[in-house]
Amino acid sequence: MASVRLQPVLRAKAIPRVSVLSKRSVHDLTIATPPNAQTPPKPIIRYGPPTGGRSSDSGHTVTVFGSTGFLGRYLVQKLARQGTQVVIPYRDEDEKRRLKIMGDLGQIVPLEWDARNPDQTAEAVRHSDVVYNLVGRDYETRNYSYEDVNVGVAKSIADVCSSLDVPRLIHVSHLNASPDSASAFYRTKFAGERAVRDAFPQATIVRPSQLFGYEDWLLNGIAQWPIFFKLNEGKTKLLPVHVMDVAAALDKMLNSPVTSVASTFALPGPVLHTYNSLHTLVSQFTMKPVSSAPTLPKPVAKLFATAVNQGIWWPTISPDEIERKYIDDLGIDTFAPSTAATGAPAGWSQTDKNAMVGIDGEPVKTWADLDMVPDLIEEHAIKILRRYRPATAYDTPVETQHIKPTKQYHVLP
Repeated sequence: MASVRLQPVLRAKAIPRVSVLSKRSVHDLTIATPPNAQTPPKPIIRYGPPTGGRSSDSGHTVTVFGSTGFLGRYLVQKLARQGTQVVIPYRDEDEKRRLKIMGDLGQIVPLEWDARNPDQTAEAVRHSDVVYNLVGRDYETRNYSYEDVNVGVAKSIADVCSSLDVPRLIHVSHLNASPDSASAFYRTKFAGERAVRDAFPQATIVRPSQLFGYEDWLLNGIAQWPIFFKLNEGKTKLLPVHVMDVAAALDKMLNSPVTSVASTFALPGPVLHTYNSLHTLVSQFTMKPVSSAPTLPKPVAKLFATAVNQGIWWPTISPDEIERKYIDDLGIDTFAPSTAATGAPAGWSQTDKNAMVGIDGEPVKTWADLDMVPDLIEEHAIKILRRYRPATAYDTPVETQHIKPTKQYHVLP
């Protein structure tokens, strides 16, 4: 009996033990320097396969405010698939239900959050080395105005991050942020940038233009409510950019502190459009005629939006959104597209005419600084608009006649 009991032990001793040593490279180590020089730097070490996945660990702990919004969901997906631990503050049960969809990716840590409670904000960022602020609203509610969301909440997050010596803060604004804009949304976006930089001087500010994607309010809005995009006779100029490109840019900023710290990025789309050209684009992909909806006068449209907002509790369209339909994107006069020999877009480069500057007067960086080329709206519109086609033409192929250039691999500092 004794020999039987000792057999597993003898077998275990007979098997040679081989120690597996994991090799570390220079690019696996990042030193996060806090804004306060008195606080020691924090080493961030990456483990696991370089391609990411559930078995990898990027070493980062990131907090994403506004993670359940349009842009936030794509950013969290990109961060989590790298093995990044993502803290996701949520406000109500509706947002909590959305988090269950993303909770299986990486290390998702949901945390209940009240935007007006600095203690809860501190609890959400106290372990993080990078904080993203994507909080924003296209419309005002009874609880939160544009000033509350775009300035008050942004300033509170920046103050807390500064007091806790969080190494980096990335604040998402808008391309049209301006103190003299006719839109209260754009004015408060600019004021929010100023408040963030005053509280956190090393903050990164990102200014994307109008986003398009699967759940957007641009292509889907034109397909469902074309009358609201007939305002200004459809002549308003804009530079729509793919939400996945902006999420990828924010993801790149995570591992490129030299490029992004204390910088302002303007991220416009690669092609100039008007609402009329987008109506034509939607008509082409849905295989339906361009809408014959009338052009409403601006006062009538604002009166209608005001009445609807007071009578219906769910979001529809606000008077300030009507105002924004008359404002051209600022990047139209600031950026010029450069073309390669093949005629395909090669990104955006800043011109000397009316050069855009950051909130502190610093030169604005663009897609070229991130070594990225934004995608054309024509490349993705079919995936968004196919569901609006008639059943008889649902699978009809579409030729966009656009060449997508090969993207080169490059590591940013």
